[in-house]
Amino acid sequence: MASDPVEFLTPNPEGWLPAAHPRPSDNHDARPAEAGVSLLVIHGISLPPGEFGGDAIERLFCNTLDCSEHPWFERLRNLRVSAHLLIRRDGQLVQFVSLLDRAWHAGRSCFNGQAECNDFGIGIELEGADDTPYTEAQYDRLIPLARGIMRSFPSITPDRVVGHADIAPERKTDPGPAFDWLRLRRGIAQTAEGLS
Repeated sequence: MASDPVEFLTPNPEGWLPAAHPRPSDNHDARPAEAGVSLLVIHGISLPPGEFGGDAIERLFCNTLDCSEHPWFERLRNLRVSAHLLIRRDGQLVQFVSLLDRAWHAGRSCFNGQAECNDFGIGIELEGADDTPYTEAQYDRLIPLARGIMRSFPSITPDRVVGHADIAPERKTDPGPAFDWLRLRRGIAQTAEGLS
């Protein structure tokens, strides 16, 4: 039912979420044939760093960011990246890539000895910064979103929900110390109990 948040946040057969605003990105490709979806990666992003609002994140993922707009953006010139999903500060959900496809969010990465996490992972970006608390609206969106994704991809077990820093510790720190992992893990645990 569309009125059930978990159902509304469960992907359709094409890998798109009814609850998400679609903003298709070209920055994706097919997953390797043998790669199943078995990892959920939580990221944090703000453009420019520490500034919230605006549409710079969406424009980055859709290759329309004018890098002359801000001095910090110059380092992003010619960068082609994406994520499957973005949760804005107000809880708005934006989808860039089908969950069935490989988004370019993790970069060089490894989880439990398995390299290239883009191959088997789903990337969720939270608009935020490492040391700035994420919002209530973001957690209220993220927890049922994780439930819907885990329902659709049962190989994503609670121990396979990680941060970008966990899979690329030499390069990345997000979602950072301000992210409430306990809150998310409690929500996931309730999900696991409800699905068993």
